[in-house]
Amino acid sequence: MAQSMTHFTLGHSTARSGCRVGWTHTVVCYLRRMRFRYRYLLVALAALLAIGTGLWQLDRESDGLVVTHERAGTIPLTLFRPATGKPAPVVVIAHGFAGSQQLMQPFATTLARNGYIAVTFDFPGHGQNPLPLPGGLAEHEALSGALEAALATVVGVARRLPQADGQLALLGHSMASDVVARYAQKHAEVGATVAVSLYFPDAVPDSPRNLLIIDGALEPAALINEASRVVALTSRVPVQEGVTYGNFADGSARHMVLAPAVEHIGVLYSGRSLAETLDWLNRSFGRSEDGFIATRGLALGLLYLGVVALAWPLSRCLPRVVLQPAAAGYRWRELPLISAVPMILTPLLLWKAPTEFMPILLGDYLMLHFGLYGLLTLAAMVVFQRGRAPLHLSAATKGRLAFAALAVAAYGIFAVGMATHQFAFNFMPGPGRMPLVLALLGGTLPYFLSDEWLTRGGTAACGAYPFTKACFLLSLALAILLNPARLFFLVIIVPMILAFFVIYGLFSAWAWRRTGQPLVAGLANAWIFAWAIAATFPVIGGPG
Repeated sequence: MAQSMTHFTLGHSTARSGCRVGWTHTVVCYLRRMRFRYRYLLVALAALLAIGTGLWQLDRESDGLVVTHERAGTIPLTLFRPATGKPAPVVVIAHGFAGSQQLMQPFATTLARNGYIAVTFDFPGHGQNPLPLPGGLAEHEALSGALEAALATVVGVARRLPQADGQLALLGHSMASDVVARYAQKHAEVGATVAVSLYFPDAVPDSPRNLLIIDGALEPAALINEASRVVALTSRVPVQEGVTYGNFADGSARHMVLAPAVEHIGVLYSGRSLAETLDWLNRSFGRSEDGFIATRGLALGLLYLGVVALAWPLSRCLPRVVLQPAAAGYRWRELPLISAVPMILTPLLLWKAPTEFMPILLGDYLMLHFGLYGLLTLAAMVVFQRGRAPLHLSAATKGRLAFAALAVAAYGIFAVGMATHQFAFNFMPGPGRMPLVLALLGGTLPYFLSDEWLTRGGTAACGAYPFTKACFLLSLALAILLNPARLFFLVIIVPMILAFFVIYGLFSAWAWRRTGQPLVAGLANAWIFAWAIAATFPVIGGPG
């Protein structure tokens, strides 16, 4: 009797745990299962700690400041003022193409913490400014006029602030570096100009006054050469990085800085960029305040690390869409050929095709590139189908799939997106942009649905997901090479696309492992990318 009871108990333990028979091994298996469960809890707690620490550090940047949000007509403004209320110089800070005022926060908080009044804003067509840009990239005169008019409006508001002491400086990044430099040439009251990633073919030796040029050391050589050329107009000798030419008294001071190990966006977060800007303005206005530098890289890293890591334990809350994983995925003997078709054909087919059909600058081309790439991928997959079972979903399965996709998309938009919107760049579609999200789904849906089906599943090649993303970026690079005049500004967006592929690729993998259905992440990522493009790229209108 005892023997049969022992046999029954151990047999039951073996059936349920898959471990070796025996009470000792049963306990060990139980502890292993508990450890597996508790590691999700530990990761969730660590992620929440990272999020809290990052938010705390970012919030501390505004210590001693009064930060207010206002509007000048359609233009959203953010004012960063020292709480002391003492008179101070005003610095108007302008973002670049497809940027927004959040992108310029490190400069604003650095300068305001050191006694300046900093003003950031959204250009027309960007961020939360509902006024579209006139024309497009080819209509340079209308575009420049609208940007300079917006800058003039913000400068007028800034100079009338009660704390303003009458001294004025301008700072602009990329597209805005050209705008602020041209404005400063026409207005002698601008005492100093900081141009980050400058392209300024009309520079002259004596204007703008006291010009500092900052480039990232990893930026294109054309930008760095342009900085050297502009400084050489004053120096008339071979230009050396880090050397000041001219003098501040007559406004002829020129200085070129290369921020180490950063590119076109990273230059905005570089401690060297921020410190050099503060020092330049202090020397221009005879001030001595220095100390705080808003190097928020670690804080942002903790915030994003926590938000991304938290998605892993939360993915366990997703419903099982199918008990057996869908028969998706393609092997390495098929994957390179399937990926080569859209990678090469997409930019060639779109090279001469009309692509300006939506009121969103370059976003319409990106939508077409995603959409055509996805359709060509799907066509190639059909050729290599080789008997894979068709997709059949019951009504209950469809409901679970829709719920899971909605949950993943909501986390991607509101967890990652809100952190981005608050501390990096605009991620919430401004007034009138929601219809653009729906339109852009026409391109992102074919791409992400086909790509998820191509790269997920038990038969999928190891490393298939990063391989197909690399192919897509190469295809986009080929499109830019074929049409640089039209698509050059997409170069600026490529690092963002790469970062999104990494972050949302992790969400995709975790969703697949939990739900067993690649369509979950395909639907979610299509919505997220359409949302991001609609929120980020400039909206354009008719001619100015």
